[in-house]
Amino acid sequence: MISTHVLDTEHGVPAPGVGVQLLRGEELVAEGETDEDGRIRELADVDPGRYRLVFHPRSPFFHRVEVEIEIEPGRHHHVPLLLSPYACVIYRGS
Repeated sequence: MISTHVLDTEHGVPAPGVGVQLLRGEELVAEGETDEDGRIRELADVDPGRYRLVFHPRSPFFHRVEVEIEIEPGRHHHVPLLLSPYACVIYRGS
């Protein structure tokens, strides 16, 4: 299972309406949009392997934020994004 949470660190609030895509190679596996709490609680339940998460924030600088991750068998993978107008941080959450 993959989930995410996007936070607007400039304003200290969740970031609703951020589009997120999950790709394996060039194949689109899943996509969604963050809710009013900045979350996508269940983006996809996928097989182990390498995937790309692509965030499409509403930002004056970042048009796309992308990270490649390795999905391990039987684990929940939570991948938050902290976003401000000119900086971002992606990490493995719990």
